[in-house]
Amino acid sequence: MFKEGRKKQRRWFFTWLVVTLFIFVLGISLGPASVSFDRILPTLLGDGSFKESFVLFSVRLPRMLVLAAAGMALALAGAVLQGVTRNDLADPGIIGINAGAGVGITVFYLLVNGDLPHFAYILPVVGFCSALFTAFCIYFFSYQRNKGVQPVQLILIGVGVASALSGVMMVLISSAERSDVQFIAQWLAGSVWGTDWPFFWALVPWLVVGIPYIFYKSNVLNVLAMTEQTAVGLGMNIGRERLRLLIVAVALAAAAVSVTGGIAFIGLMAPHIAKQLVGPRYQFFLPLTLFIGASLLMLSDTIGRVAIPTATVPAGIIVAFIGAPYFLYLLRKNV
Repeated sequence: MFKEGRKKQRRWFFTWLVVTLFIFVLGISLGPASVSFDRILPTLLGDGSFKESFVLFSVRLPRMLVLAAAGMALALAGAVLQGVTRNDLADPGIIGINAGAGVGITVFYLLVNGDLPHFAYILPVVGFCSALFTAFCIYFFSYQRNKGVQPVQLILIGVGVASALSGVMMVLISSAERSDVQFIAQWLAGSVWGTDWPFFWALVPWLVVGIPYIFYKSNVLNVLAMTEQTAVGLGMNIGRERLRLLIVAVALAAAAVSVTGGIAFIGLMAPHIAKQLVGPRYQFFLPLTLFIGASLLMLSDTIGRVAIPTATVPAGIIVAFIGAPYFLYLLRKNV
């Protein structure tokens, strides 16, 4: 059975790898200033015109790499949160972690007068600190002695915290200068704004540390997804493992939304799709989750850029169109 699972995993892994690469190339090619498919490879090899090189290296390539990295981070964070809380509805955006990071980043933006590109490497740290505080508040209020974290209560408290933090964002908008309001509104809508090379390189260290650690803890996540009695019976220190994994999940989500804005549902959909394809063992579905998350965010951004010729629809809105019905389906299924 384990060998069959491995075969299925490899088959779906390579399938989604091809899908991800296709969407990546599609996103590079399409847009207001298009680069035809047959000119992408020559331009990458240094044989493109000035316009093709500028569009590819200065506009499209960093944007698509940021989207791929952020999609992977959000998807992996969602998978970890679902295992740590034993709640299939857990998602960094739904339970308020993204909103917590957004408040911190918005305050930082107002303090530095909007000069964010010079602070690209600090933004994930700011988002992480504010998101971690939010996550611990949600975790604390949803925890009951002798019962642990209550799944439905965690969702309700998380939604309430997210709503409260959205109110804080509205207060910040009402008190901000007119020139600053646009950035805050774009962040709330999930409009990808950190699309330059510094923002991509700012994401890389968080992924380089977070992804291997979560893969290393796959067996721990398998146990945590069971009952607490089973985990304790196997000799696991539940509190310590949950705390460590929660911190890593929050770090990945905060780093992602620090450059993409308030995007929800990626962390909800990607793990569920991966589980349906290869099963619930974390060793099997985590690698697949990475590519599904990257594909969903890159595709949403590409659709948003080309759907309306005269305007750009934020990627967060496109993701919400897909994710909201999926969330209601899972809610009906789990409650």
